[in-house]
Amino acid sequence: MRTPSGFEEALRPPVDLRRARLTPAVLGKLSSRAPDAARSQLMRVVRGAPEVMVKITGRTRDGGHLVRHLDYISRDGALALEGLDGERLVGREAVRTLAGDWAAELAVEPHRRKDSPASLSVVLSMPAGTEPYRLHDAARAFAAATFGDRFAYVFALHDEGRHPHVHLTVRMLGRDGERLNPRKADLQAWREGFARTLRERGVEAEATPRRARGVVRKADPIAIRKLRERAMAGGTDMPRVLASAWREAVEGGTGSEPWRRPIRARQLAVRRAFVAEAVALQKSGDAADQRFGEAIERFVRALPEVETRRDLLRRRIEAARETPSRQRDDGRAPGGRAR
Repeated sequence: MRTPSGFEEALRPPVDLRRARLTPAVLGKLSSRAPDAARSQLMRVVRGAPEVMVKITGRTRDGGHLVRHLDYISRDGALALEGLDGERLVGREAVRTLAGDWAAELAVEPHRRKDSPASLSVVLSMPAGTEPYRLHDAARAFAAATFGDRFAYVFALHDEGRHPHVHLTVRMLGRDGERLNPRKADLQAWREGFARTLRERGVEAEATPRRARGVVRKADPIAIRKLRERAMAGGTDMPRVLASAWREAVEGGTGSEPWRRPIRARQLAVRRAFVAEAVALQKSGDAADQRFGEAIERFVRALPEVETRRDLLRRRIEAARETPSRQRDDGRAPGGRAR
């Protein structure tokens, strides 16, 4: 079988992983790729392997804030918090003792700034359908490999509904006095490390950049999303930036979007890289390579069009405008009642 090459730029992380400051062990594993690693990764991308999510959701400010956060992820002590080497904390008293210990160590930190956070909050998740016990075990292995005995941590699995996820809380002050201050490169290394631990447990998972999947819009931060949801429900005013974007979309403004041209150029380069790989594979004398090339071609054809936030808002507005006309065509009043 032919080993694919030339498409790596399309799957290259958006940051240089060598700039990571906290995860040398993870980066060491990432750099030692097996000969068939490129082909395996491309196969996963073409198959649409689910993308892992490793998101920093916040930092606790002090001991009281830390207690409230640990109460939340432990469901007020109903869920066990697990740490390094399988240490388990059960019950509110154990949770509060841990929070007190972390806060006390933070208080005596030399040269500590008044606003230094106590802990970092991270969520590890996969799309709905992932088996919770595999996700939990992968989170355990990921936390041990990434933080080990350098930074104390606890985590808990939330398995309500159909979307299991893990809340991981890491103490900001390391055991050797180092402070946890991850860069973007660390976050990407964490994504790739978590995806690898999932695959080792039989779960299809990837950590590719958005551009490799034809996605150009970055997801809104959780705080912004919650503000938008409250505004849409009528509970608060719409954020000014979002209100301005909606107004421009409603009015059909044609204001300049200088970022659109480089985005389209980047997406075109990604598609060309995949197409070149598909052509090379289909020219191979190996039937498996030819089928793989055809799969890549179908994958490229299915990639979404480039869509900015303005495009998305306009599409939603058009859909809302078409709904009443469809209802009239169906012989129904706007309220859904037959005439």
